[in-house]
Amino acid sequence: MRRAAGIAVAAVCSWAAATSPVHAQPRWISGYLLTAPLFSGASAFGPSNASNFNRFRLNLEPSAGPFSLEVAYEHAVTFQQHPLQLGLGLTGLQSGAEWWDLGTTITPSRQQNAVWQHRLDRFNIGFSPTDNIDIRVGRQAISWGTTQFLNPADPFVPFVPSDPIRLYRAGVDAFRVRVYPSALSEIDFVVRPTRSAVGEELTALLRGLTTWRNWEVSGWGGSLYGDTAGAIGLAGGIGPWAVRAETVVRDYDGTVVGSGTIGIDRAFFLGTQGRALTFLWEYQRNGLGAVGPDDLLRVFLSPESSRGEFQVYGRDETVLSVTYEVNPLWNVGVFGLHSLNDGSTLLAPTVAYSAGNNASVSASVYFGLGPDRTTPTRPLASEYGLVSPVGIMMVSFFF
Repeated sequence: MRRAAGIAVAAVCSWAAATSPVHAQPRWISGYLLTAPLFSGASAFGPSNASNFNRFRLNLEPSAGPFSLEVAYEHAVTFQQHPLQLGLGLTGLQSGAEWWDLGTTITPSRQQNAVWQHRLDRFNIGFSPTDNIDIRVGRQAISWGTTQFLNPADPFVPFVPSDPIRLYRAGVDAFRVRVYPSALSEIDFVVRPTRSAVGEELTALLRGLTTWRNWEVSGWGGSLYGDTAGAIGLAGGIGPWAVRAETVVRDYDGTVVGSGTIGIDRAFFLGTQGRALTFLWEYQRNGLGAVGPDDLLRVFLSPESSRGEFQVYGRDETVLSVTYEVNPLWNVGVFGLHSLNDGSTLLAPTVAYSAGNNASVSASVYFGLGPDRTTPTRPLASEYGLVSPVGIMMVSFFF
């Protein structure tokens, strides 16, 4: 396992050296390479596990006149001591029950100690007859979130907050039309078919976004997986603090359920050199979330979970993120998720180093705090208490 991790790190370094003259590379070609050695401690679900996660992505975005093409081809290769799920978003490539199957998974060994996944994460064609209209069909990234981490009003595969890799959103299969009435307003129409364990479903939503004074205001409505739904978002500033909020309501066969998030963030500049200390806090109330440990299994097995709609599983959750700029190259921080319903917490202190304009190195330790005693009648003692310690180092290179 150590040898595999060493080979992966060496590959990153050699690739970086070989591709340093990036000025000769066409602007419509770019890429990303990541290797992440990882170690997880023993838990109620299995023994300790040493792993190495590797990800390669090639982006192509050529255009000709009003037409454009976007293609992103990804590979994810995982080597692991035991055939266990790694968690933290490192089980492979994030997906959201898409209509087209544009990838596959290969396990070279029966024990699944090595897993190779590859897929097209972007594959769409765009047409812009004018500067104010963009029409796009195919697999593409769509983001309607307003808050930073917890996005109940974003219906298109938002990031998992605990995922240490938050660079590329998963693509969704959709037909999309965007119209820009002015420089600060937008009308967005999306039709998205999906396939999941729930079945074949269709989403059709219309969103509007504009600015009023120093506030961004947005709202959408339509059919979400066949349910009538609507949402609003708000982002602006009160003094030196940024304030963000979003809320969504949805009709489940006559039962209307609401969810929402409110958050604040601010950057403090400390010392004579003005080093940035960034603070962020968010609170989410999810009407479908678990009210306690006895309710967690229901949420995990729900249709919404099968579609990938849940970022977190508790009814009341908070996020805290604090980052400090030690110098222009080094940053340290801590990230935390806390369930107010079962008292469990997921903490992740992190240190990051910028190795250049196109390379970075970071290291994090994730560990859970809270109830961790399982019983036959309560297989999940809490949302985060069963998370075993996980140490991960990530080496990333862009080209």
